Amino acid sequence: MIKKEIKLENTSPRNDQKHHHSGRPQRKHYPHHHHPKTEEPINSDMLKVIPLAGLGEVGRNMMLLEYKDSILIIDVGFRMPEENMPGIDYIIPDISYLLKDNKYKNIVGVVITHGHYDHIGAIPYIMHRIGNPPIYASPLSRGIIIKRQEEFTTLPKLDINEVKDGSNIKLGPFEVEFFRQNHNIPDNMGLFIKTPVGNVVHTSDFKFDNFPVNEEPTNFEKLKAIGKRGILLLLSDSTGAEEEGHSLSEKEIFANMEKIFEAAKGRIIIATFSSLVNRVQQAITLSEKYGRKVGFIGHSMKSNVEITKKLGYLKSQKGTLLKKVADANKYPDKNITILCTGAQGEESAGLMKVTTGEHPSICIKPGDTIVFSSSVIPGNERTVQMLKDDLLRQKAKVFHYKMMDIHAGGHAQREELKEMIGMMNPKFFMPVHGQFSMLYANAQMAQDECGFKEENVILTDNGKIIDISPEKAFIEKREIPSEYIMVDGLGIGDVGEIVLRDRQMLAEDGIFVIIAVVNRKTGKVQDSPDIISRGFIYLRESKDLLYQTRKKIIQTIEKATASGQVVNWTYVKDNVRNTLGDFLFEKTKRRPMVLPVIIEVG
Repeated sequence: MIKKEIKLENTSPRNDQKHHHSGRPQRKHYPHHHHPKTEEPINSDMLKVIPLAGLGEVGRNMMLLEYKDSILIIDVGFRMPEENMPGIDYIIPDISYLLKDNKYKNIVGVVITHGHYDHIGAIPYIMHRIGNPPIYASPLSRGIIIKRQEEFTTLPKLDINEVKDGSNIKLGPFEVEFFRQNHNIPDNMGLFIKTPVGNVVHTSDFKFDNFPVNEEPTNFEKLKAIGKRGILLLLSDSTGAEEEGHSLSEKEIFANMEKIFEAAKGRIIIATFSSLVNRVQQAITLSEKYGRKVGFIGHSMKSNVEITKKLGYLKSQKGTLLKKVADANKYPDKNITILCTGAQGEESAGLMKVTTGEHPSICIKPGDTIVFSSSVIPGNERTVQMLKDDLLRQKAKVFHYKMMDIHAGGHAQREELKEMIGMMNPKFFMPVHGQFSMLYANAQMAQDECGFKEENVILTDNGKIIDISPEKAFIEKREIPSEYIMVDGLGIGDVGEIVLRDRQMLAEDGIFVIIAVVNRKTGKVQDSPDIISRGFIYLRESKDLLYQTRKKIIQTIEKATASGQVVNWTYVKDNVRNTLGDFLFEKTKRRPMVLPVIIEVG
């Protein structure tokens, strides 16, 4: 990852957040027959549950629990940009609600469920803006957060405290107990939160796995004991709610991966997420069994291996891991495994560099076995397909999850979600984490298959405020801002709808610059206007269009200056821009960004 320094003055709280729209229509809110009743708040003793982000999307998870003057934050994640957001690095939650009237001073703490970036990725962009409150995270999550924070050299040190399975912390009126949940990263914690109103359980991302790799299986006795304490509200992961049955165990993945290791005659190159520590461990274990050394490519991959080794989550024999990946070239191909980032076809990731020959020491050889050990995130299908084609052209063997189960999702499917509801037996149920269709599937399942009344299932959107008492739950009429806040290089939230639109226009239709010299006294254009075009038309082959364009520019300017009155040059420029934009569209059916530069002389 490129190191980014964030200047604090760039990111100070500001009052213009409301203008930073996402370049997309406002998210639609769904008919209330899916929700508990919408009402005005009537009782300040109620618990407020406020999803700032993470509902109706995958990623960007951040939720507030608010009771009177105390706020507890659960997770501070980001998500990746959409295809129509050129130049954007990440999208982070909108914290306007916390900045308004210095409300962030009421924060009693931030609890982190696990170390995936969709749950911790926005920490460097948000924590110092909300007063740097204490963070509570498991050892691995804490290690990943601290390591990433080192890339932001100007930011204040985080106040980050370690918690383990069974840790209990008191934060204002909230008492938080952490309990272990299986996922596809170790040290993942569910949350049991005692509030003055009742007990809340947050499942975190989870799955039930009786045969995980590198960690203990799900502790069902513990989960049942938590459920017996009386749960008012269950906040449940929904990412796998549209999938029937039970999620795949890591044990099955291991067996399938072993088949690949048995058959491979040359190098094995495995592309996966750097945060899938379980997959990295499987690759190391199998490499040791089949006499292979392991090298790593990718900044985040090397960084996570370093952290997990230090904390004892990644186990390897002495000499298995290569100090640098270039050393792989000293061994026969049959004795080498390489782990890299880039299973989603990311341009700057390890696998792409190796495939295109840009990596300094490793390139694809005929006979290499390439394993894509993650399913494709929606939107990346085309890039991944092109990458696979390129690898096959270079005579590599390619395995991906559609051919055999070599990727286990880390999320509970319907069978597990029902089981979780059964053990917790909450009064109110609220699906979290996922696209609206996933939340909807989870909510419908609670009603149709688990016997919940419609008014006790809370299906809602980012920016809604849910009020909960022991007797009832309802959604307030008022909403809080929950826009996409975009991070672009060093700027946070300063790329809005207009900038995005400009970028899309430049990317799709190019730019057309006109430089006209105008005599201030006569209002006449001197000489022929200069034209610079980039990404629109090739000037040498468009002489006729350029002739007509110059004629149009002169007509438009001289018409606007003909009155002899004082000339409003801003009006003239706007007029040239609009007239020329329409003219070029009529001729080419493309609409470049038109930038008129008018120089007055005389």
